Parts: sequence; structure tokens; C-alpha cells
Amino acid sequence: MTLKAVYDTNIIISAALSPSGMPSSLLAFAVDGTVQLYVSPVILEEYTEVLHRPKFALSEPVITGLMRRITVAAVLVHPTRTLSASPDESDNRFLECAQEAGAAYVVTGNKRHFPFPEFEGITIVSPVEFARILTE
Repeated sequence: MTLKAVYDTNIIISAALSPSGMPSSLLAFAVDGTVQLYVSPVILEEYTEVLHRPKFALSEPVITGLMRRITVAAVLVHPTRTLSASPDESDNRFLECAQEAGAAYVVTGNKRHFPFPEFEGITIVSPVEFARILTE
């Protein structure tokens, strides 16, 4: 069974910065179809903007390659509902995407921005928790 998920930007950044880390493995699961990844236009814009931040010192070929992998693997959805459940306004876009896609999970390395374990049937999990679910 393929798990449906939305990855927070911090998962993508961590995958780019540490190719052998857990977030990179989670991205690989999306690329190989073990996980059905969902994105929205706003999420793709955020991924791209954050990857370009000077503090990460990622080269353009690395960013382009990573974004290509994501856009090929992910299903693009266009959320129709605006949410304000998260105290961090931009994190609501991930909930909106998950809700529109019917995804079961939002995977984030920053659970404090999602101060609830679940939102309308969407479970908020850390990378380690999601990896555990994938291996059950």
C-alpha cells in the first residue's frame, strides 16, 4: 500500500544538505513510489525559495536536480480551502495540500509549528515516526 504524504520544507532542505540522512531516504521513497508525495504550487515555490537561501550554499545544479526529482515524483494539487490551524501561517499551506490530496500524513522536522498530533484525519509526524510507519 502506498502512503500518501506531504513533506514540509524542512524535510526537503535536510534531504539536500544530508544525502545520507533520514529525510533523503524519505524523498527516495517518494521517488520510487513507496510514498505518494503531494505538493501544491505554493509549496513548490516555498521549496525553491528556501533552497536558494545563501545560508544553505546549495548550487543551482543541486537545486534544479532536487526540484526535478520532486516534480516528477509528486502529484500537484490545487487546494480550494484556506486553513488557519497552525500558528505559523505558512505551515497551513501544507495542511491545505494534504487535505485537498486526501493525504494521511504531513511529515515535518518542526512539529512545534503543528501543535496538534492530528488535523481532520491528517497525522502530523516526524521523519523518524514516518520511517517507522513505512517499515511496519
